[in-house]
Amino acid sequence: MLKQAFSNDIYIEKQSHEIKERIKRFDGKLYLEFGGKLFDDFHASRVLPGFQPDTKIRLLQSLADQAEIIFCISADDIEKTKVRADLGISYDMDVLRLIDEFKAMGIAVNSIVINKYNHQPAADNFMRKLENLGIKSYKHYVIPNYPGDVNSIVSDEGYGKNEFVQTTKPLVVVTAPGPGSGKLAVCLSQVYHEHKRGVMAGYAKFETFPIWNLPLKHPVNLAYEAATADLLDVNMIDPFHMEAYNEITVNYNRDVEAFPIVKTILTKITGDENFYRSPTDMGVNMAGYAIVDDEAARYASAQEVIARYYTALCDYKMGKIDHKTVEKLEYIMGQMQLNAAQDRPCVKPALEKYEQTGKNSVAYELCDGTIITGKASDIMSATSSATVNAIKYLSGIPDNIKLIPAEVLAPMLKLKREVLGSRTSALKLDDVLLALTVSMATNPMVEQALNQLPKLRGADLHSSVMLRTGDVSTLKKLGVRVTCEDKFPENSLYF
Repeated sequence: MLKQAFSNDIYIEKQSHEIKERIKRFDGKLYLEFGGKLFDDFHASRVLPGFQPDTKIRLLQSLADQAEIIFCISADDIEKTKVRADLGISYDMDVLRLIDEFKAMGIAVNSIVINKYNHQPAADNFMRKLENLGIKSYKHYVIPNYPGDVNSIVSDEGYGKNEFVQTTKPLVVVTAPGPGSGKLAVCLSQVYHEHKRGVMAGYAKFETFPIWNLPLKHPVNLAYEAATADLLDVNMIDPFHMEAYNEITVNYNRDVEAFPIVKTILTKITGDENFYRSPTDMGVNMAGYAIVDDEAARYASAQEVIARYYTALCDYKMGKIDHKTVEKLEYIMGQMQLNAAQDRPCVKPALEKYEQTGKNSVAYELCDGTIITGKASDIMSATSSATVNAIKYLSGIPDNIKLIPAEVLAPMLKLKREVLGSRTSALKLDDVLLALTVSMATNPMVEQALNQLPKLRGADLHSSVMLRTGDVSTLKKLGVRVTCEDKFPENSLYF
């Protein structure tokens, strides 16, 4: 059961204040590299209960009168039709989606920068589309020997060849649909052009994780390592900050490795050797100051690490990842002294139910800590059964009361088995929710039960076998965090 660990209001107040102070430091013009997800930051909301998934957007809305957005995307990603795995849409289409979102929220979008442009046909087509839509686009080119040859980079043949994006607001947020889109390069190119024009613009980086002023091995920071286990990223003490200030702060390996080059480029552009003295200096991150219950954050982070471990086991079983990712998560769990089966409360009941019945079983841990179980039958999947049991419990309906009459179930089952020829003929969760909705017309208790569905948001669920995509998708829409044993259902080979 998760308690609130984080104050959104404190965070937005402190983060917006810090951004404004950074703008003042740099002659009233700041290019802010915006890392991570702008929308639906569910990782942050899971490890810091109380952090709302739309917090970053709310923050930008609070600065809307001072801010404008530059999107960037790699021409190579356009050419390869790179897809966002979580949404299933290409990066170029996601940029258009994000522009619509920002406009609806009253946040100004300036333009789109096409990075690594080299006359790729798909990139040219995309820019023509943008022109037809009335959206400005700019070309940034591949710089030879980037990022090693600083003299070439910081010259008219390097950043100087890039098209300069005209901006009007003091805060320019540079963001992208995903990693590898060139956000840092766009920021530094713009700072170069601004300085050539006599504007002493600055650069900073907005990241939520790792949290620099929490200990290196704090569970919140270890949960970030777990989230990037496939990249084999590691958190580390910032050696540059320690040398400059004799102060321990936390950063992650890629920023630490890149800092000497970034520092050299900024020094070359600005002439100021102390523009930034460490990667931590570059960041704007006040999340640590908004944690209001450290114990709750520790518990939530442990649950996140365990959930990612179970997900990795299943992904490995399906051949999606190699075993290094699993080993990395096992190492993190060892550092946190976690036992997956013992420290996730819904795991043991699901496995015990399976042992007792021999049927696929799931267990919920509801937000009040109550455990509710369900098993598969010829009529319902285990997920469907447990969910019906959960909403009956939440609405105070006795367990022996049937909510879906036979005259509703029978034709649905006949359709699946005899017409659609489904091998998994038991009703999935979305089937059962539809059946409940139909039954609501004749049974007022069904409406009472369905009204409890929002109370499942934030609940945890564990399954004795890997769940099929349909049930997982519906559970995610309900806001349930799902884990599974790495076993195919019914000993299937095809899953």
